[in-house]
Formats: sequence, structure tokens, C-alpha cells
Amino acid sequence: MSEQNVPPTGGRFGVVVPVKRLAVAKSRLEVLGDAARQELVAAFAADTVGAALACPAVGAVLVVTDEVGLALALRDLGAYVIPDGQPGDLNASLAQGAAELARVRPALSPVALCGDLPSLRSDELDEALGVAPADRSAFVADAAGVGTTLYTAPDLAGFSPRFGARSRAAHLVAGAVELTAGDSVRRDVDTPSDLLEALSLGVGGRTSFVVTLQQLERRLGPGGS
Repeated sequence: MSEQNVPPTGGRFGVVVPVKRLAVAKSRLEVLGDAARQELVAAFAADTVGAALACPAVGAVLVVTDEVGLALALRDLGAYVIPDGQPGDLNASLAQGAAELARVRPALSPVALCGDLPSLRSDELDEALGVAPADRSAFVADAAGVGTTLYTAPDLAGFSPRFGARSRAAHLVAGAVELTAGDSVRRDVDTPSDLLEALSLGVGGRTSFVVTLQQLERRLGPGGS
């Protein structure tokens, strides 16, 4: 993994962001159209990564993805990027990313962060990470209170994320501490209604651009002016 374009920073945490291939990601957004869905998935990832990179508590961000074009764009933002060695197994992909980040930035505590947080604010992420315990794993539940958007561990040895169905309960059973966090850290987007809620919170520049462009295309039509 090249370290080109990745300036070192002083944060305590190394954030791993998984991103599926655009062709298969966020199927529940398909009602918006396939092209719109793919554009939105890429925009969510860019805004999530950008907010994480701007967070004072974050020392590095590593993205795990097989989407080459998106990988190049996220690398240009300042993230490390590696291909997904375990596509289809989110927790294995996260473990791969955490191991690679530990190799290049061993002083950082690993964090798993969902890549579908277009409203993510750096200050709210900083607040959530600021209360993460130094001696045990912790997590932030999603807005529905069922899933998880963020998971932390003191080190690679203790990094054991349990993302998937009802992951909030799975993390609690595993002994992780549930953290309080702002709405922007909890508002992941899987459905059109989730997207509307994210828009009401305020979204990052890339998502805002894509949504505005799609609205214009619908109003103007293929031959509009």
C-alpha cells in the first residue's frame, strides 16, 4: 500500500471505512434509478471519508474497496486505500483493513466506520471518539437503534467488530460499551426515507451536489433546457 498523498496527523484513532462495489451497494436505493443509486453511494463514501479525515481525533483513514475509480478519488482526498480481500464478509474486510492500518500506523487505535454517513460532522465524530474507552471496545448504534455505525477497540488484538443483522445487540453481548453520539454519526442511509432524514440534517458537499444534479435532471428531462 502506497503512502503517497497521505500526510501524517496527530489523532489517536485509525479509521477503517468499507465500501462495496457500486454495482451491488445500497439495493434499497434502486427505486431512485440505478445510475442515481451508484452516484449516491460514491458520494456518501466521499463525504464520510472527508469528514473523518477532518476530525482532530483521527490520525488516518483507510478505505477497503474494489471500486477502482472511487478508490482513486478517496486516495486523492488523503485516505489510504486497499482492495477488499474478503468481499461479501464485512467484518473480515474490516479486520483486513485494521491489520493493514496497524502495519503502517501502529500507534493508532482501530475504528470501523460505515461508509454511508453523508451527514457526518467532524466535530460530532470527534466527540464520540473522545469518550471511547482506552481499555475496551465500544460502539455507536445507528439511528434506528438496531444496527451500528461506528466501532472502536483499544488495539488490533481487541478489534472484533460484529456488523450485520442486529449488530447493536451483538456488540452489547460481546461486552462493548455503547457510546452516545450526535445524529450525524448515527444517520446511515439505506433507504430513500433515510436519505431525506440525512438531507434534513445537512449533507456533505459531494452528496449535496449529486442530489441537486439528480433533481435538475428530473425537472429538465433528457431534452430539457
